[in-house]
This record gives sequence, structure tokens and C-alpha cells, in this order.
Amino acid sequence: MMTQFSPPTTQRGPMTAKITFFPLGNADTTRIDLANGQTVLIDYANMRCADDNSDRRCDLPVLLRRALDDTYRDDYDVVCFSHLDTDHVKGAADFFWFRHASKYQGGGRIKMNEMWVPAAVITEEGLDGDARVIRQEARYRLEKGEGIKVFSRPARLHDFLASRGLTVADRAHCIVDAGQTVPGFSKNGASRAEFFVHSPFAWRVNDREVEDRNQDSIVFQVTFDEGGNETYAIFGSDVDYDTLSKIVLTTKRHGREDRLLWDVLKLFHHCSYLSLGPERGTDETVAVPDVKWLFEDRSRDGCIIVSPSWPIPAKGTTEDTDVQPPHRQAANHHRRVVDDKAGDFKVTMESPNATSPKPLEVEITSRGTRLSVVAPTVIGTITSTPARAG
Repeated sequence: MMTQFSPPTTQRGPMTAKITFFPLGNADTTRIDLANGQTVLIDYANMRCADDNSDRRCDLPVLLRRALDDTYRDDYDVVCFSHLDTDHVKGAADFFWFRHASKYQGGGRIKMNEMWVPAAVITEEGLDGDARVIRQEARYRLEKGEGIKVFSRPARLHDFLASRGLTVADRAHCIVDAGQTVPGFSKNGASRAEFFVHSPFAWRVNDREVEDRNQDSIVFQVTFDEGGNETYAIFGSDVDYDTLSKIVLTTKRHGREDRLLWDVLKLFHHCSYLSLGPERGTDETVAVPDVKWLFEDRSRDGCIIVSPSWPIPAKGTTEDTDVQPPHRQAANHHRRVVDDKAGDFKVTMESPNATSPKPLEVEITSRGTRLSVVAPTVIGTITSTPARAG
């Protein structure tokens, strides 16, 4: 087991928040480092083939461990599993310390002080591998009533708790509903950041007989405050245009349009056209009205869209006809949106180039955002773009 150290006093000065995106192919892992040193890891997908020297995807556990070592830590304040698909959880059972079973402890595993999961992670049956280990850990923590936040309270969650002799009221402190901020974070407090939950909706889960991982996944907005300037980021997991439309309609109905502002957008479902509308289109996917509003009216000057995906295919290539994302037509939509706002569209497996992709870092400053490509062997950056007023 790694030893917990206290950082030296030289590392305790004021910091700014940053968001790091990792090149993993069509897969998601994002790390948010907050201004007070807290860390939030969103998903974990170790996709690289260790035996394939030509695999350009990053060695995720090595990079994450190196960053933790640099800050004298062996834990994350929060690890959020947005849903249980392989491209969001692969290798988690080998990387993290799980409280529910001794076989997943020791050996330098990384601890999770708090887990965030959608309710569907608790209630889904028939799982194996990494997904099952995560579900068992989430159930264990929820039963104990500590170290977890569960997003939404559908009827199936009530049933699960009842089968353990518990009620939702007994575990209310562990549950966060859509339309709420996550306890423990405040843009006016030490973290200088708050997390507002948009999804999942309990009523949508109740409408289905079985869990729909993508549509029952976690969507949230982060508001960062740096020097009195607010910067907004949206993380949307793998939801489609229908779920996004319902998020927009619900947010408008409650008069909370500010909760959909964004300077940074982690793209939904690896640049799939289905996050915009039902038809791929010839050259550009046409977004349905509510999604169009989200992209065009809620984006701010200098906005950044990050696609956690393989390179965007060229027109006329074999990859261009693939049903799987990324889709060129969706990418053209996103490029147009950022071009209109003097922003950036970045693809994780293309940055700084498709031959040698590196992690992307967005620093949150008092002037807005600053986009960099992180050199994987040193602390620092190898390229950067100027700060953008937000």
C-alpha cells in the first residue's frame, strides 16, 4: 500500500483549477484538479494494448499514478463512474482500492474517498468484470451509508434499499437528484467549484423495464470561480439528442438556463451524430432545436469542445461509413459552433497530432481558459494557446 504523505509547504500556495483529457481512443477518462488541491476523476478506461507498441493510446495508469505521486497522494477525493460501459470502466478493478473485498486492496491500489454513480449502477443485474466490481463497491458503500453519492432515486433504488432493510430516507445523505448541486463543493468556498446535476432523471428510469446505461448516465455542469470570473464546463457522458433535449426543456422550465452555459464541453458519446439529431447528414449533422440551442446559445466566446475519440475520418474513406463514432458530419457541426465563437475543437487522439497524441489540459484562469498539450514525461506543457476570456 502506498504511504500517504503531506505535500511540502512549497506546494500549498494558491492554485488554479485544470481539466485533463486523456487520449484513449473512443473512451473516457477526465481528471479535474480543483484550486484547493482536490481531485475529481471522471471515469477510468485503460484501453491501451500493453503488448502492442504501435498502440497510440496513452498508458493511463502510469500517467495517473505519476500525477498522484507528484502531489504526494494515493487517493482521489472523488471518482465518478458515469455509467458501466467498458469504454468508461475498463481496468478499474485492477487500479482502484475497493472496500468491499480484500482481494481488491493493497498492492499500490488507488483509493476513492468518494464514489459518484448513477442509480442504475446500483440496480443493474447480470454484470461481470469491471462493471460488477464497481457495482458491488457502490452497493457496499450505499449500505454502509458513507463514501458515495448516488445520482437520482428511481423506484428500483427504493426496492434495492428495501431488500437491505433500508429506506431512501435512511440514505438521503448519499443521494443527489437532478436539479441539485453536489454537497461538499462550493464556488464560494475552498474548492472554488460547484457541480450541478442535470441527469439522470428518476422518472425516465422508471419508464423503462431495464436500465439504459447511456440515457441513465450522469450529466453535470461544473462552475469554476477564479478571481471572480466564472468558467463553465459540461460533462455529458454518452447521452443522445433525446436525453439532451429533455435536459434543456427541464432546465428551461425551471428558469435555470445559466446551468447550461459552457466554456468547455466534453463531447457526448465520442462525437456521435446521435447526440445532435436522428440523421447523420451528408456534410453536417443538423441538431434538433433544443440541442441546437444548447450548442449555439449556451456556448460562450472562446469555447472549447473536446471529443474523446479516435481521429475524425476524412470524407470518402472507409472509416467515414462506419456506424461507430466519431462521425465527420457531427465534427463539422462542432467546428462550426466553435468557429462562430473564436474557439477550439480538439480531438483527444489528434492532439497535438494523430501520430503522437498527448493529454489535453484546460487551465481555468481569472481570464478564462488556457488550452495546452501536456508532455507525458514532465510536469508542464509542450504547446499552448492564449487564455480566453470567459
